[in-house]
Amino acid sequence: MPIRINELTDGNFLTVHVSGILSQADYERFVPEFERLAGQHRKLRGLFDMTDFHGWEAAAIWEEIKFDAKHLAGIERFAMVGDMNWQMVMTWFCKPFMKATIHYFDHSHAAEARKWLAEP
Repeated sequence: MPIRINELTDGNFLTVHVSGILSQADYERFVPEFERLAGQHRKLRGLFDMTDFHGWEAAAIWEEIKFDAKHLAGIERFAMVGDMNWQMVMTWFCKPFMKATIHYFDHSHAAEARKWLAEP
């Protein structure tokens, strides 16, 4: 599956792994699971792992925009981990649209991303 979500620690820490090219159907499976987990916590911390991620199909871009508009306000700290330059640029592009503190980490520094997320 191109999108996988895992709940870690006390439940307010989620990891989302994306790979390949995301489709609209991927969001139809992912969004209800995310909403279930997010509904259990006031503020979330998230690690978005984009290693081996190559983008979206056209219909999936709209699903991403709708998801972001509805859910990103509930995230207080967000680490984006990737392996391509465009992913780092995407992080900078997202910053003005998120209330969360957001940082990009190269995939070789994923352990540092997890450590940063765990800081008080």
